[in-house]
Amino acid sequence: MSAEAPRFSDARLAEIRELVARYPAPRSALLPVLHMAQEDFGWLSPEVQQMVADVLGVSLMHVREVVTFYTMFREQPCGRYLMEVCTNASCMLNGANELVRHMCDRLGIKVGETTPDGLFTVAEVECAGACGGAPVVQINNEYHECATPEQMDAFIDEKRREAEGGAA
Repeated sequence: MSAEAPRFSDARLAEIRELVARYPAPRSALLPVLHMAQEDFGWLSPEVQQMVADVLGVSLMHVREVVTFYTMFREQPCGRYLMEVCTNASCMLNGANELVRHMCDRLGIKVGETTPDGLFTVAEVECAGACGGAPVVQINNEYHECATPEQMDAFIDEKRREAEGGAA
């Protein structure tokens, strides 16, 4: 028995139609629609990419070209908390590599992996655009500037307590 094909909700489809109407061609809405799909489905599986192509009336190849070019799109599932550490020059010079190593050691995973409980994924990213606050860790689209191992440990501890049903 095969899994049911992914499908946008009716409300999301209405939002997409409204968005597409603002552009000269449906393909112009591809980036925001991919963001919507990733928000709705967690990642952009091949089936979700095909769904986006069908909704916008573009080729799957065009969707693939965009998904594989931009690092903000995920083609693999990730943890509930995606912890993206900028390892570009400014962040690297301010301890990002050591921070990544600390986080991975603490969580018992390698870069790009997800903890067995599905809570955390650690990823390295290129420039987060916040060099003045290096090192920067983006957790689920929220920036944490001047990040320290102690701050990341506190975050991990808090989210683990919450997941276990304890007080934050």
